[in-house]
Amino acid sequence: MSPGDGRSPARSQCTDRSMLALFETQRQASREAIDVPLEIRRDRLRRLSAMVDAHNAALSAAVEADFGVRSPALTAVADLFVLHNLMRQLSKNLARWSRPQRVGTPIYLQPARACVQRQPLGVVGVISPWNYPLQLSLGPAATALAAGNRVMLKPSELTPHTSELLARLVAASFSQDEFAVVTGDAELASAFSALPFDHLFFTGSTAVGRKVALAAAANLTPVTLELGGKSPCIADASADLDTAALRIAHGKLLNAGQTCIAPDYLLLPRGCEDAFAAAWKRAVARLFPHISGNPDYAAILTGPHLARLQSMLDEARASGARVEQTAAERGPANMRQMAPALVFGVQPEARLLHEEIFGPLLPVLTYDGIEDAVRYVNARPRPLALYWFGTDTAKRDRVLRQTVSGGVTVNDTLLHIAHDNLPFGGVGDSGIGSYHGESGFLRFTHQKAVLVQSRWSGGALLYPPYGARLARMMKVLRILG
Repeated sequence: MSPGDGRSPARSQCTDRSMLALFETQRQASREAIDVPLEIRRDRLRRLSAMVDAHNAALSAAVEADFGVRSPALTAVADLFVLHNLMRQLSKNLARWSRPQRVGTPIYLQPARACVQRQPLGVVGVISPWNYPLQLSLGPAATALAAGNRVMLKPSELTPHTSELLARLVAASFSQDEFAVVTGDAELASAFSALPFDHLFFTGSTAVGRKVALAAAANLTPVTLELGGKSPCIADASADLDTAALRIAHGKLLNAGQTCIAPDYLLLPRGCEDAFAAAWKRAVARLFPHISGNPDYAAILTGPHLARLQSMLDEARASGARVEQTAAERGPANMRQMAPALVFGVQPEARLLHEEIFGPLLPVLTYDGIEDAVRYVNARPRPLALYWFGTDTAKRDRVLRQTVSGGVTVNDTLLHIAHDNLPFGGVGDSGIGSYHGESGFLRFTHQKAVLVQSRWSGGALLYPPYGARLARMMKVLRILG
């Protein structure tokens, strides 16, 4: 069997019955040990970090086997480095984030005291995708563990080598009632999403996210949906096109465009098309001197994924679009390395402008004024990310004020996801809820309101029977309030 040829390695898959039994084990454990001390949370994070550190090479090799071509260096940067930073931040801030948070008490309730007690939710389910199969599976799991929860992880069936290795490593490092991985196909994932978790975290497409939310709703399970969509890149007339082209190309071509926050289309001032095309060509040549056989340039995950991208490109070309595609040397058929392409003059009804691309194809649209670019973005579902290039701060601020997106990077791409203290998440069709940093910790935490009454409470002044005394008291409280 050739690595990454789409077939699964020999492995045992979880069944619906065993998955339900595992869930019940975790649920019972979470109810019997509601208070999860700080030392236990730290120990779980230490074990997870040690597991990843000890098996870096094997994990990278598994990812490469699933893709066929994906450099271990790319996995080191985009998966393992991000994961390492996340776990380090969780460990550093865990004590502060876990302790009760004092809040001020209004005058009419004084001298009572109040706080918000942060407690684990219980059992958290995580359904992770195939494109960054380590970061996007173990990242949410680590955050949920830090918040004191039990975790069940369902990784993608499209990365079977990675998923099976994760299952083995987690089983060797954690008891089943702490953290467990279940492997299986889309049917099992559907059954997984229907379990009555205390929280369900899903990363994937908008279409599947709707199904996950529907299944969770039957149990009133709260969800975090990290979805995708069409993230715009806006280049202003004030932008340096060489710099912009290099940074856009990096964001677009990382993992061959198989990134949820990759630029999905470019809005360019009319008349700049040829200049940008030339700058793009130089940028691609700098990043990837050749495509076919280049270990730094990832393969499209499967043949069907590649066929979909090619059909979208063929459709655009057939309808009159101008395609500028980097010449790709002929390589082995199973490598699936698709050459980057700029697509000009795309018809409004083209699939390239309606479906999330998830590949190295970048439609380029032109605009006359910044209001046209803003109008175009706002006429479409709210994106997961937005990118702005230029030095005109007035226009930049106008775009930031007048558009809504999950996150923004100015004069670069992707980097807002790497900032530990920024929440990451979508809005509308691009997702529900955010994580990373304290936002992620709180996503997996129940914030319980606690009021401690004083022996000197004046609350009895508001008790019935009502009359003139209450009226006087209410008048005083309105003045003091």
